[in-house]
Amino acid sequence: MFPIIRVDSRSAESLETLGAKPKFWFDDRSRLFKAEARGTGEDWAEKIACELCGLLGLPHVHYDLAHDVHLDVPGVICPNCAPWPVVLGLGNQMLQALDPDYPEGMKYKVRQHTIDAVTDVLRLLVPLPEALGGVALPSGIDSALGVFIGYVLLDAWIANQDRHHQNWAVLRSPGGMASANLHLAPTFDHGASLARNLMDAERSERLTSRDGNRQVAAFARRARSAFYEDATQTKPMTTIEAWHAFSQKSPAAATIWLDRLSGINDSMVQQIIDNIPLQRMSRISRDFTLGLLTENRNRLLAGER
Repeated sequence: MFPIIRVDSRSAESLETLGAKPKFWFDDRSRLFKAEARGTGEDWAEKIACELCGLLGLPHVHYDLAHDVHLDVPGVICPNCAPWPVVLGLGNQMLQALDPDYPEGMKYKVRQHTIDAVTDVLRLLVPLPEALGGVALPSGIDSALGVFIGYVLLDAWIANQDRHHQNWAVLRSPGGMASANLHLAPTFDHGASLARNLMDAERSERLTSRDGNRQVAAFARRARSAFYEDATQTKPMTTIEAWHAFSQKSPAAATIWLDRLSGINDSMVQQIIDNIPLQRMSRISRDFTLGLLTENRNRLLAGER
């Protein structure tokens, strides 16, 4: 069973204003607590996604389940992925640096957040070295674009619809703006994934329905990314469409990440889900989450579009 780390908001050193959820820094700003006060399952979704990143071998921010004993609210904690003197730059800032007309101040439904625009930024970056918190990457993954393609695979697998331009980032190490000092940050903030905000009644109905339009498979196909094919489109691409679009930018990297996914089976995923304490995640949520992950994994490996 995953442990639940006790924290006390009275020891908060500063609040984190980025994002919609209550957050505070503690331990000399080395760790961040994100509250899950709405009861929508963002805490267990974040933890499961974190562990799935580990199975894939993706650079990722590590999350632990936590509980604020002062306010009596659950949440997660994670380390600061940009400790001084490293500087964090969000995707929208990098995109605006390349295109002065990019709408940096918007967050959602940004049509300029296109596959090509993001790829242009990624080609300026290098993977994060292990010395700065990176991981040993699979053989053949040697570019920031190749790593990011793994992030997009993850999004399609976990039905993450929240990879907007503030949910990917760049880490700048000392030495200025030379490419060698600009690293793709580990993937982070997956709390909106795994359909965590569904009510259990709907989960149960979708698991048992004989109506093909109400089953898990149909539900999985609805997941949309935050990426657009081009700035003229009115709707973002689905997570699977975004995966295929990024895969075309580096087919070799896409194949490597698919091979990683193919080596993960349901029992490995089930073990992760079973390690979430029952007080955090209901049994029907567990069944639905495994069904969703199995469906999306099969779709990715089958090359479905």
